[in-house]
Amino acid sequence: MSLEALTVGRVGVDLYPEQSGVPLARVETFAKSLGGTATNVAVAAARLGRRTAVLTKVGPDGFGDYVRDALTGFGVSPDHVGTAEDLQTPVVFCALDPPADPPLLFYRSPIAPDLTLTESDVPWDLVESVPLLWVTGTGVSTEPARSTQRKMLEHRAGREHTVLDLDYRPMFWPDVDTARAEIGWMLDHVTVAVGNRAEVEVAVGTADPDEAARRMLARGVKLAVIKKGADGVLVATPEGSWTVQPTPVEVVCGLGAGDGFGGALIHGLLSGWDPVRIARYANVAGALVASRLACADAMPFPEEIEELL
Repeated sequence: MSLEALTVGRVGVDLYPEQSGVPLARVETFAKSLGGTATNVAVAAARLGRRTAVLTKVGPDGFGDYVRDALTGFGVSPDHVGTAEDLQTPVVFCALDPPADPPLLFYRSPIAPDLTLTESDVPWDLVESVPLLWVTGTGVSTEPARSTQRKMLEHRAGREHTVLDLDYRPMFWPDVDTARAEIGWMLDHVTVAVGNRAEVEVAVGTADPDEAARRMLARGVKLAVIKKGADGVLVATPEGSWTVQPTPVEVVCGLGAGDGFGGALIHGLLSGWDPVRIARYANVAGALVASRLACADAMPFPEEIEELL
């Protein structure tokens, strides 16, 4: 069966503390989980019945084997997971202190395999034809992935459901101005953009959701999705804008909530839903992930979302 969504970008192994509310130095044991924004989004969409794959790279090590096995177990195609022979699969430690916004410690030196994607790694026919392509801001933080992802968007040529996850992580960039220039270039080549207040400020120069949405639409984006935390989600199109209220939950771990939201966004877009329905569904998906520990393993199934809705 043909793929419905291809995500491009980060993959890794997340190590979650089994003790909550303590600094990393005092954590005694960790639990392993599949991680990485693009990877988690592909898993989240697969949980909702979508046929997904992730274009990325791992190292020639046991963690790389784990990534491929875990993707297969989640129903995500590992066919486009390459190997960077001289690098290691990234590992990320998080401290559940505070649980709502856990700090992350990335081991991605000297460069992560997913940032070494080149033209020879890209399934060009799939990039052009897949119903939904998902790219990330982190994917243009350095070369050669920057040029590769740019060429993918040019090859895609503005096809419907070309989605940019702003995904701004300060540690991957030399400065904000560079990030704004590179992510801004991508805004001119996608039809959907999604991010939180901090990410849209980097992308378009303002953290005000309404103004940020206006600036995105002015650059040709057809759907702007701005996550406002406790204030809900703003969705904006050339026809209008709406704010969808948040779904209250007891937060266990804030990591992965945005990726659960992203997978539900993919499902809603491919289903042809209106923006408000998509935002309500994605809000619930993200809330369910926030109420659980781990990322990929925490992604909800449709019946869980429907029940909370």
